[in-house]
Amino acid sequence: MERTNVFYRLRTQNHLSQDELAEKVFVTRQAVSRWENGETIPNTETLKRLSTLFQVSINTLLGSPQKLICQCCGMPLEDHILSREKDGTINEQYCQWCYADGTYTYSDMDDLIEVCVKNMVSEECTEEQARAYLKQTLPGLNYWKHFDELSDNGAFEALKQQLIQEINALQIKGMPELTKLNALVGSYVNLEYPLPGGMHAKFLNDQTTYLGNQLETDTGKCFGVLANVDFLLICTYEENGTNPELVLYKKRTY
Repeated sequence: MERTNVFYRLRTQNHLSQDELAEKVFVTRQAVSRWENGETIPNTETLKRLSTLFQVSINTLLGSPQKLICQCCGMPLEDHILSREKDGTINEQYCQWCYADGTYTYSDMDDLIEVCVKNMVSEECTEEQARAYLKQTLPGLNYWKHFDELSDNGAFEALKQQLIQEINALQIKGMPELTKLNALVGSYVNLEYPLPGGMHAKFLNDQTTYLGNQLETDTGKCFGVLANVDFLLICTYEENGTNPELVLYKKRTY
């Protein structure tokens, strides 16, 4: 899409007049009009404000001149899966699975490869092909090239291990031992649970990235595990997340 159409489309989709948009990003209505007519482009700071306001990348605002990929896992990036900083601004270097709220979620390339391979296998791509592709591609990405500079010296990995210990210590009947936690985006795992009295409730934020895993059993049911620094959640469900039941929701003390 041409850059001029991007500004107009985003403004009208968000039901803003040129005056209202100008006020939100601290420019004049005439400046907005010039963007939409293709006469000028916003400066860097204004592009950042527009990115945050519309929740799209600067790359999108400029008419998508680049093909963005996550600099940790190599996934093609679209606006709805872009990562966020702690203040909510977009970081268009990473997907929301690899970088969440200012934190890198993977410190072991082999762990990341195992997670990615499961999602890449198809009729066109075997497990061996997927693994070979990732082993060749990932070392050339910015995160892994500069891992020593970007890593948190194991702090996030220590949190994951602490959460795993706390979850296993709950000794939930029938639940297999938890050995790993992966990054999971809320919109993919935010199940609606039945509550006493016929009500239903969700406990997660669709836009937040959590730590979790699926543990399969011989009964046909799966245990779902989700956690972050604030809570632990255990649930069960059947194929494709059907018939979910909340087993435990517990605030952490730390």
